[in-house]
Amino acid sequence: MPKVKTCRAAAKRFKKTGTGKLMRNKAYKSHILTKKSQKRKRNLRKPAVVDVTNVKNMKKVLPYL
Repeated sequence: MPKVKTCRAAAKRFKKTGTGKLMRNKAYKSHILTKKSQKRKRNLRKPAVVDVTNVKNMKKVLPYL
């Protein structure tokens, strides 16, 4: 049986927690930051858990993570 290839782009963007959940970084933090409030920018720094609806697809893309 051949090995399944990992999507390298996804592997660089997602990390696995100790309990097996996938963590992702939040979007909208790269530019046009002047109009965003300090609180909003601060909350964008924290990583978020990948939604349950996307986990099935993520397991397919990241088989060994």
